[in-house]
Amino acid sequence: MSELVTGEAVALELRPARLPSRALAVLLDLLVAGAVYLIVTVAMIAATASLDEAARMALSIATFLLVLVGGPIAVETLSHGRSLGKMACGLRVVRDDGGPIRFRHALVRGAIGVIEILMTFGVIACIASLVSARGRRLGDVFAGTLVVRERIPAAPTAFVPPPPPWLAGRFSALDLSAVPDGLWLAIRQYLTRMQQLDPQVGQDMAQRLAADLASRTGAPVPVGVPPAMYLAAVLHERRTREARRAFGQGPAAEGAVGGSGAPSGAPGFSVPQSPFAPPEPSPASPQSASAPSQPSAASPSSYPAGARSGSSAHGSGGHPGTSASGTGRTEPPSTGFVPPA
Repeated sequence: MSELVTGEAVALELRPARLPSRALAVLLDLLVAGAVYLIVTVAMIAATASLDEAARMALSIATFLLVLVGGPIAVETLSHGRSLGKMACGLRVVRDDGGPIRFRHALVRGAIGVIEILMTFGVIACIASLVSARGRRLGDVFAGTLVVRERIPAAPTAFVPPPPPWLAGRFSALDLSAVPDGLWLAIRQYLTRMQQLDPQVGQDMAQRLAADLASRTGAPVPVGVPPAMYLAAVLHERRTREARRAFGQGPAAEGAVGGSGAPSGAPGFSVPQSPFAPPEPSPASPQSASAPSQPSAASPSSYPAGARSGSSAHGSGGHPGTSASGTGRTEPPSTGFVPPA
């Protein structure tokens, strides 16, 4: 990877082409140019049969310069640094600042290429490319150009595990404006690689990242929430907000399910170690366990079992004022208030 700096002081990361790919591209270009030169030479011999020897020699030199020197220069100028061989190998000639080359760059490269490629059979070009840190031959050095790779294999997208369902939307009121981009990047890298880390090292890293994130947001880590799940939930909330700002409410709702980088239908947040496991649900209170679980007379199947059993741990009990046995007797609601008779 090579870092180029443009005229606007923007750093570009480009992959310089190495000797094998460049040699293959030059070989393909020479084969095409040689075939064209052979066809043009045969046509010139047939057309200049009546001329003297000096005229035929002059036409031969002109044909050589026009086809083997002028041809590559014209092709690189018109295609902005992509000859046929370079297009086949996924290469391109650019300036030192990453911009497209012009005629003067192609002219210098072609003129020096006659010496270091054609006259020496590529020996000088190979030596210069091996010595150069960015694989440049002499023509590139004098012209101020660089041959880079255009076709770069795409890296596999890292999978960021989504938070568990019981943490979805829990941090919707959290202030994330003070969290720097570097911390977000560190959290994302940890979540994508935590399965590859040593359990103790990964747990310590998650605790440090969670403490740093909590100090930036001004809210402590909730009790009972493992640090890794806390990081995943907050990162998921940030992506949901970005999707809402970019696309509106509709895509944000969809991003709330798959916005954490998880594919559709992916399993929930799973980690191998027990410290990362979700906390066990609190047992039901004795009153709710001892209350009779008779269905309401209004709708026997429209409420879950916990809601039909009276008062639950979340306060979603049966309807106050309805009779449990159907006799019309009013039961006291969960607040303890008894309506007058």
